[in-house]
Amino acid sequence: MRSSGSQILVGLFMLAGFAALVMLGYKVSNFQEFARQDTYTLIANFTNIGGLKVRSPVKVGGVVVGRVSNIELDNRSLTPVVYMAIAAEYDQFSSESSAAIQTSGLLGEQFISLTPGGDEVILEDGDEIEDTQSALVLEDLIGQFLFNRPSGNN
Repeated sequence: MRSSGSQILVGLFMLAGFAALVMLGYKVSNFQEFARQDTYTLIANFTNIGGLKVRSPVKVGGVVVGRVSNIELDNRSLTPVVYMAIAAEYDQFSSESSAAIQTSGLLGEQFISLTPGGDEVILEDGDEIEDTQSALVLEDLIGQFLFNRPSGNN
């Protein structure tokens, strides 16, 4: 009798631990953070998006204002097109705003950094950000450093 009671307690403890792990994973991933909010879409074309992924954050000065909602390849120019779902409360980005793909730390996740412009024309749902800066690929930088050294330097 005592053995079955302890088995039930161990089973309940295991279920509680599994539920806690699922909740932790849900919170860490911010899975539905912007799905519950009203959003509008901004579009940006880049020549290289590096490791940018769907659901990567879109930040202004370190504050998350949206998420990457979709990434496609433009059939004509063969360049990546990034769709960003921006929270409706942040609807004051001007047409002079710029977007850059940056990395958190040296090897961290990539995100889009928006820099607001000063123009009076405000971007609306479906508008495109013209001023973009593609991701810096660490392997390319290392290759340039190794192979573009002036001769005579050892």
